[in-house]
Amino acid sequence: MVQNPLLEIACFNLESALIAQENGADRVELCAEIEVGGTTPNFEIVKQALEKLNIDLYVMIRPRGGNFVYSEEEFEQMQSDILALKELNVNGFVFGILKEDNSINFEQNKTLVNLAKPFPCTFHRAFDEVEDSFLALEQLIDCGFKTILTSGQAQNVTEGMNRLTELVSKANDRITIMPGGGLRSANIEVIQQNAKAIFYHSSAITDGSETASATEVQALKSKLQ
Repeated sequence: MVQNPLLEIACFNLESALIAQENGADRVELCAEIEVGGTTPNFEIVKQALEKLNIDLYVMIRPRGGNFVYSEEEFEQMQSDILALKELNVNGFVFGILKEDNSINFEQNKTLVNLAKPFPCTFHRAFDEVEDSFLALEQLIDCGFKTILTSGQAQNVTEGMNRLTELVSKANDRITIMPGGGLRSANIEVIQQNAKAIFYHSSAITDGSETASATEVQALKSKLQ
């Protein structure tokens, strides 16, 4: 029996996480600071989310907005955050580190993936900054990531659909390619028909706020058949 594709909702507050769960999401990615695309959330919010959620909770590890090249101090912060959150028993981590030339920082990413074990890790949309996406794909598989969140290296998943389709094909079940970035109920069907991914990512925010729309979560989920 073929499993229906799954839905992850990026949540910037506890209310969104609960809306995601109540309306059929399969996983929550918890972050702070929507205005910079997500950073490491407050640990108190993580604890509250863990108390209330039955679905998986992945946590963003990103010390600041801006680029994905980190100082030694920031890298140490990421390591200590992962260790602290492992103690809370989250279900997975989301991060991504690049070098100055926007290539994958293999050593630092591998260090964090190993530190996170046995919890799975997603490489986030820093992937969309790399020059050679197929080389990066192989490197991230070698690092031990389980998932890559990507818009197909475009402004949004609609523009990146052809690349998403290629990435899913080249990944060949060795790693999950998760389309995200401008993914909404209005375009998820065409993305799914082309890319044939097994996991999809959306904030489900439709009103310019920081909170997911229950109706949009339901609509996204209903179209993943």
